[in-house]
Amino acid sequence: MAKEVKFEEKLQNLEEIVKELEEGNVDLDDAINKYTEAMKIAKECSEKLDNATKAVNKILSESGELEDFKEMEVKE
Repeated sequence: MAKEVKFEEKLQNLEEIVKELEEGNVDLDDAINKYTEAMKIAKECSEKLDNATKAVNKILSESGELEDFKEMEVKE
């Protein structure tokens, strides 16, 4: 069973790939492979952030059920 790579590790890998590509010392085939890997990592990170946002936006109601967070209107 493969160990899941943490979000921070994925982000660090993405930064390293971007740095390599920006330096321009990569041949075309490697650049295409690195770009493809970077896009895969970026998608995974985006999905992880979306899921985290959804989880954070859930709150426990008075009955103990999870509900979507809703801002309360302030009446003046």
